[in-house]
Amino acid sequence: MTILDKIISRKKEEVHFSKANISVDQLKNSAFFDRETQSLKTSIQEKSGIIAEFKRQSPSKGIINDNVSPLEVVSAYENFGASGISILTDADFFGGSREDILNVRDQITTPILRKDFMIDEYQFYEAKNMGADVILLIAACLSPTQVLEFTDLSHELGLEVLLEIHTEEELKHYHSTIDLVGINNRNLKDFKVDLQHSVTLKNQLPKETLSIAESGIYSIEDFIYLKEKGFDGFLMGEYFMKNKNPAKAFEEFIEHINSKA
Repeated sequence: MTILDKIISRKKEEVHFSKANISVDQLKNSAFFDRETQSLKTSIQEKSGIIAEFKRQSPSKGIINDNVSPLEVVSAYENFGASGISILTDADFFGGSREDILNVRDQITTPILRKDFMIDEYQFYEAKNMGADVILLIAACLSPTQVLEFTDLSHELGLEVLLEIHTEEELKHYHSTIDLVGINNRNLKDFKVDLQHSVTLKNQLPKETLSIAESGIYSIEDFIYLKEKGFDGFLMGEYFMKNKNPAKAFEEFIEHINSKA
């Protein structure tokens, strides 16, 4: 059983428990459910293109940084020009929670991506309830039909969709109503990173597709390489979060890429 298999198995249990305790009608009865969402797609085109991530830990790296608060970090991400904020809400494997979004939503206006393993319609109502603007669909744990159905539901709720792929087979999950396509440089099954593999996949997408390079961006050189290869956006978490002061790390990274522009 791969790590992804273990995550999905646990996620099914988690969703079952949540459904039994909080109904969809209760999720709809929240201050954030009727808020007008912000477009990550537009923000990617107008700002730095970076979706900066708040992530405490991961299955492959263990604890990355559990000594900083979400608000401290994401406020700096916003102040220094992030196009979007990605926040992990998976508890068991990434140390996140829905409160990590709830506690910052009123404090920032930058689009927020709820990064989790979305396998059930219920989770989309959760995302809307907590104030997310965008959700992640991971092709590796969904069928093409599920991707289509979940995209339609997301759009009904006013949420944008970032579809994550890693293999040529997963290109079949793409359809024209997807808002953004993320290509994960890291294989979710063995966690190996291959930037050139991602470039090859990107070149097989329709040219008008807004493409996001995800994970495994470990240096300024990696960022520049992927930008030169035509990626529109960059989802980066570990690069900043591994620092004692992620906010300062993000500020310095933005200054560096601006000086190279």
